Amino acid sequence: MRSVSGFIIAVMMVAGCGYTSAARYAQSIVGSSVSTEVLISMEDPQNTVIIKDAVDTAVITKFRTSLTSKSASQTHLKIQIASVTFSPLRYDTNGYVTTYRTTVSIHIDRTTREKLHSYNASGMYDFDIEPNAIISDQARFNAISVSAQKAIDAFIAQIAAEGSNPPKE
Repeated sequence: MRSVSGFIIAVMMVAGCGYTSAARYAQSIVGSSVSTEVLISMEDPQNTVIIKDAVDTAVITKFRTSLTSKSASQTHLKIQIASVTFSPLRYDTNGYVTTYRTTVSIHIDRTTREKLHSYNASGMYDFDIEPNAIISDQARFNAISVSAQKAIDAFIAQIAAEGSNPPKE
């Protein structure tokens, strides 16, 4: 019972101080419907599909909005992969790589009410592999997916910052 009353007090304090979530600020910028378009990279089409799934998942879960067609949306997001890199971070005593860092960098054009805004965001994810092993397809897929999610989170933070301090017109 004590933890329940503590929780209620914490909720009342957060509500009382005017807390607004980043998702609410972001939603005030993008609106209630969003369309996405991920430009296919001819050099790396497989990663494009992974990133498209990460973008769509983020739009639904983080913006708390719905995906719609471009013609019916309040905001259109055009995403392009700038780069996907795997960099060794840690080596074992024999010189074999044991930890890699995946970095996904994206460029996003946001069109809302006929206004175009451009953003760059990146996300990183570190993961371990067995010494003297290659990166499996599953590990590669997971690393790119998590990095893409983090890049989208960075983009959402930029949008939330705009929403928390709207320009005076």
